Amino acid sequence: MELETKRLRLHPLTEKHETLEESREILEQVFLKEPHVFAIEQEGRLIGTVGLVDDNKRENAGAKMIGYSLAFDCWGKGIMTEAVEAVLVYGFDLLDLSIITATCYPDNPASAKVLEKCGFLYEGTLRQAQIRFDGKVQDFRCYSVTKAEYDEKRRGVSL
Repeated sequence: MELETKRLRLHPLTEKHETLEESREILEQVFLKEPHVFAIEQEGRLIGTVGLVDDNKRENAGAKMIGYSLAFDCWGKGIMTEAVEAVLVYGFDLLDLSIITATCYPDNPASAKVLEKCGFLYEGTLRQAQIRFDGKVQDFRCYSVTKAEYDEKRRGVSL
């Protein structure tokens, strides 16, 4: 399955990043085996990933969690907002999900801004939720958007 927006092509992730070892490990462990994770390509360049994975905090088959990463030189250009919007349409319209969730670190306001632009609502903070790759214990800011909420805010993205 491929998704296209005005500027981006999202397609199955079939190759590893050739960047930091941390990125390679995350891709190998998490993303390459997931059927609903896409590479973000712009003008033939792989610039990030976005996709849906099981939400292990919810016992609901209609729930998935969105996650994403983007090359630093692409930040602040609306690219991730555009990619997340496409994946929300995919999740709600094609996978028939009832809720899509997300988490981000409290010290990542840019990620929170992407989620809020896309209609996610802040649910609260899950304290001491994860040990990061560098050993630091981090909280998660938790967000979600239901299908009904998203349908109300639909932004004209269609597949």
